[in-house]
Amino acid sequence: MKEKILIVDDEAAIADLVEVYLKNDGYEVLKYYNATEALACVERESNLGMAVLDVMLPDMDGFTLCKKIREKHLFPIIMLTAKVEDMDKITGLTLGADDYITKPFNPLELVARVKTQLRRYTQYNTAEVANAVKEIEEIDIRGLHISKSSHKCCLNGKELTLTPIEFNILWYLCRYRGNVVSSEELFEAVWGEKYLDHNNTVMAHIARLREKMQEPARKPKYIKTVWGVGYTIE
Repeated sequence: MKEKILIVDDEAAIADLVEVYLKNDGYEVLKYYNATEALACVERESNLGMAVLDVMLPDMDGFTLCKKIREKHLFPIIMLTAKVEDMDKITGLTLGADDYITKPFNPLELVARVKTQLRRYTQYNTAEVANAVKEIEEIDIRGLHISKSSHKCCLNGKELTLTPIEFNILWYLCRYRGNVVSSEELFEAVWGEKYLDHNNTVMAHIARLREKMQEPARKPKYIKTVWGVGYTIE
């Protein structure tokens, strides 16, 4: 069965180009030029594999669209942005995006990132993989219970709705509880890519995790910042 990928970009030339490359790689593409129709598609389609969203849309910005999708869905989201400011990238990641690409971009790079996100999402969210894991790996830290085998996380008895990236970050920090994990180590362990200087991806996802855990930014109970070094769960 082909993976369904939602493309939302009001620049028809870009949307059409992305569609061609993804279809050539065997994906089914659902293409829209505005957020309103895209949201209707998300509600209508029960098996979307992921979404690629432009930031600048005529009826609703891509950040808001991303946030609305994240209210109900966990499939991967890649943001397309013509802006290069770090804050725009951080905003998208904080709202639940998994990755971003700055325009102009190489369509082959986008296809590669699509494959990476789909592979990661499928790996941690299919029942087949969950059943294949024979050894149950679970960690409990002061009311925070995280299970790698079921890919679930509960805080004080309430299940947290985490994206695969967020879960992997939290699992890694819990696994190395008591150690300070640098942003570089965390990025390379979770994303499987080389860390580049001035990469704020990890910081944005940590902020999103703390928000979901209702952690106070200044005095978090779980994920603590060791300034100039990295993050730790004690």
